[in-house]
Amino acid sequence: MPIMGVMPHVLLIEDDHSVRNGIELVLRRHNHHVHAVGTGEEGLALLSSRPVGNQIEIVVLDLMLPGMDGFEVCRRTRALGATPIIMLTARGDDLDIVSGLEAGADDYVVKPITARVLEARIRAVLRRVEPARTDTTELDGLVIDRAALTVTKHGTPIVLPPTELRLLLELSGASGRVLSREQLLELVWQHGFLGDSRLVDACVRRLRTKIEDIPAQPRYIQTLRGFGYRFGRP
Repeated sequence: MPIMGVMPHVLLIEDDHSVRNGIELVLRRHNHHVHAVGTGEEGLALLSSRPVGNQIEIVVLDLMLPGMDGFEVCRRTRALGATPIIMLTARGDDLDIVSGLEAGADDYVVKPITARVLEARIRAVLRRVEPARTDTTELDGLVIDRAALTVTKHGTPIVLPPTELRLLLELSGASGRVLSREQLLELVWQHGFLGDSRLVDACVRRLRTKIEDIPAQPRYIQTLRGFGYRFGRP
């Protein structure tokens, strides 16, 4: 994950020429350096290239692409590293949104896109890489270092995308308190009460697959039905 600079580098993957040009114009007006392509294959090639791939700080990805679809691009992007992903969907379709989040997207925007909303989502996602505190939490071999923004389990590093890392930082820093989905939306996604709780649930599921021995029987992130999530032993 590159360090954020004055002009964040955004990879835009959108097959519709007019939509792509419109989004690119908006992002450039907000001082982003934009790499715009029309297919998932082109986007993955850029992410895999050097030095461009190392410069890209966030991916804005349309789900409905020719050839390789956005879901597969999302999965492959996540496999390449921790670069955050905002997906674009033409409909507020529950299946598309959930599938995209499960594939590894950090957030989503429903078309038609407004400049204000897209820019706010990008800034919010990029802010998640900032440390929340300067201490360390350790539980049953899992070590979370807020100063270094690192997570290890029994000495083995665990690489987390920014949103999953921020979620873990907030939960582990809550001193065993239960945090509701609404609170986590505000703390992690900065959506407030207008956010979508599915973002939280999908992110928790992805995080559990990486830090839990048995994700279906979590040791670190507990679900309290009707209330929210808590970091700590059952």
